[in-house]
Amino acid sequence: MSALSDLSMPSSKSSEPKGLPLLEIRELSLQYGKDTHPVLQIGNLAIDHGETVGISGPSGSGKSSLLYLISGLLKPSHGKIIWDGTDITTFGEGATDRWRRDSIGFVFQDFHLIDEVSPLENVLIPASFVGWRIDAATRKRAHDLLDQVGVPLARKSTSDLSRGEQQRVAIARALLFDPPIILADEPTASLDDAASKTATDILFSLAGPNRTIITVSHDMDVIDRCARVLRFDKGALIDDSANIKAKAGIA
Repeated sequence: MSALSDLSMPSSKSSEPKGLPLLEIRELSLQYGKDTHPVLQIGNLAIDHGETVGISGPSGSGKSSLLYLISGLLKPSHGKIIWDGTDITTFGEGATDRWRRDSIGFVFQDFHLIDEVSPLENVLIPASFVGWRIDAATRKRAHDLLDQVGVPLARKSTSDLSRGEQQRVAIARALLFDPPIILADEPTASLDDAASKTATDILFSLAGPNRTIITVSHDMDVIDRCARVLRFDKGALIDDSANIKAKAGIA
């Protein structure tokens, strides 16, 4: 595998911190049906530029719902989600898609790859939504990203890859447009120990002052790498604290 240092470069699209939080959540709730208990309910929460934030808690506590809300993939029942001063809950579908393409790299739990096509074509999927033709520079970036994360470029089908290699393809795809924000939903959930460590190393090599990482995980090796940990239970944020282990550099 190539060195990961190239992946850790700060995103060119991100602006320098301006004194305001990168993300502000205000009185946010998600509810399915009028008479049901909210799946997620948060009063106020702020995340700064360059933070690495782990989200933990038991299954069904609202962790993944939060990721989908702040990425604009879900609409809240109530409240505001403000990225860099802009409330994305006011956006229509098209504006949300454009904002997400320019701002967010999402690493899904089940990868969302197309098995029948090559790793390169999978990484290029986001570009296919932008225009009919994919330019040479974008293709080269996809090629370089796969090389950097150590995925065999000669494979014709993603189904021929191991689970760990498929996760690395998913990470490369999330980086195609050099997003300032990486969201990862259980990035090591279906990986063995060796593949899990590789994926975690790659993910955290992306951190920097102009790139923010927010990850949901049951894997304490992932959570322990985050400088800040949000703990949820029954749809509520029950703890928000600095991770002493991560700050001390303890693996």
